[in-house]
Amino acid sequence: MKMLIKEPYLLALIIIIFLSLFVFSVYPIYQVFKITVINDEGIIDFSLIVETFSSSFFLKTLWNSIQLGIMSAIFGTIIGFIFAYAVTRTEMKGKKFFNLVALLPIISPPFVIALSVILLFGRNGIISNGLFGFEDSNVYGLRSLVFIQTLGFFPIAYLNLKGVLEAIDSSVEDAALNLGASRWKVFSTITLPLAVPGILSSLLLVFIKAIEDFGNPMVIAGEYQTLAVQAYLQITGMYDLRAGSFYAVALLLPSLTAYFIQKYWISKKSYVTVTGKPTQTREKINEKHIVMPLFIFCGLITGAVMLIYGTVLWGAFVKVWGVDNTLTFDNFKYTFTLGFDSVKNSLLLSALSTPITALLGMIIAFLIIRKQFIGKKIMEASSMLAFAVPGTVIGIGYILAFNQKPLLLTGTAMILIIAFTFRNITVGIEAGTNSLRQVDPSIEEASTNLGASSFTTFRKISLPLMKSALFSGLVYSFVRSMTSISAVIFLISVNWNLLTVTILSQVEDASLGAAAAYCIILIVIILIVIGLLEFFVNYLASSKRRNFR
Repeated sequence: MKMLIKEPYLLALIIIIFLSLFVFSVYPIYQVFKITVINDEGIIDFSLIVETFSSSFFLKTLWNSIQLGIMSAIFGTIIGFIFAYAVTRTEMKGKKFFNLVALLPIISPPFVIALSVILLFGRNGIISNGLFGFEDSNVYGLRSLVFIQTLGFFPIAYLNLKGVLEAIDSSVEDAALNLGASRWKVFSTITLPLAVPGILSSLLLVFIKAIEDFGNPMVIAGEYQTLAVQAYLQITGMYDLRAGSFYAVALLLPSLTAYFIQKYWISKKSYVTVTGKPTQTREKINEKHIVMPLFIFCGLITGAVMLIYGTVLWGAFVKVWGVDNTLTFDNFKYTFTLGFDSVKNSLLLSALSTPITALLGMIIAFLIIRKQFIGKKIMEASSMLAFAVPGTVIGIGYILAFNQKPLLLTGTAMILIIAFTFRNITVGIEAGTNSLRQVDPSIEEASTNLGASSFTTFRKISLPLMKSALFSGLVYSFVRSMTSISAVIFLISVNWNLLTVTILSQVEDASLGAAAAYCIILIVIILIVIGLLEFFVNYLASSKRRNFR
């Protein structure tokens, strides 16, 4: 406290962040918890909880969600790590193309992959029926869900691990090679252990996203029930807010368990490799027996992604998807005339929330790793809450919390921007903390000893060192804001309809061609913005280097 009192602006910033996290992360979730234990008469009632936990259906559904999350997290993180390693460590050809393709699954609404899989491999699928003649192809169930969520969420692991691998000091690996260690020895004893924080955080992020997703399970789960789907159906179908909220809140059990396991493991080890000493440029791997298997693996995953999105592209230009394959531009004419307001709304709100989310994530990461203050663990945990709970809980919580004065935000653009910011901030924090763990604190301590304030140290030293993490935070924030559905579906209004909700409405109306056209527009917009963000971050880093010289 004495240190913080000497820096009143830093103390004020910490207080503001605490208040913001409480109001926009903790309080809405509290409202959802509250409604699960208080009945319509305003009396505390635990009968719903007892009854639900005594239900074999609930326990089976809970296990299904955990099983799906574990399998998706393991496979998604493995693919993400291999992609990140191939891009950052080898002279493999086509790395820019692979990097671009790896981003495709997260720049579309989550249920698009499920629809593509059904159209490709379902009973009337282009491949299953049209190519192989299988008339009874059953694409529904756990296997398809694991495949879809692995393909849909491995980019989260890829972006996170790419930043971690780029932050590892190359001199550590080069020293081992110079001492005669093989590539495998360097990888297994140096690279892989130093990447453990990124691997564990990637497992956590993919696990949470997999168990909370309701779009893909709703479309393709079949009889394989998950808690996220049941929560959504209870709230929107049965109009049982209490039961639906409790089903959704139950997902916090596995999410928080995974979170505390990850934090406990990382706290027991040190991963510092970046110090104040000069380093040399990393030597890339060019041995064919290493590069070729990685190239083939990345090529296979890329082929699967391209097949999925090629189906969406084809569907955008046909009259009736899977029935009348006549090429037409009518779907795009419809989107640019009658339905373009939702595109403009999504782009505007995402553009406003993205820099706030990314910068706030870097600031919180800096405070968590580099500063000591009362309540630091509480700040870290509360920043995770809005990400950890299902989107339906956030949506319902925001309605309950901000539907009356003094915070009457329902139906406004502000509630959507706030929801985007505090829903997506966790990935930026995770990426930022993983990057800072690679940096020796003495670099920043030297700045402080020379009289620089914490703000100056963060702006001129910590933030440039977190360039990759900042880029990951910017990309993820914008993409998830543009593609968010589960939380915002409860928060939209007549004046502020969003693109993903429009796509879902088109799917429900069986207007798959228009839905595909919206998806193509969404993907093109996101790819353009990602290119602009990468240019901005690289320009910022190069200008910092010029100023330093």
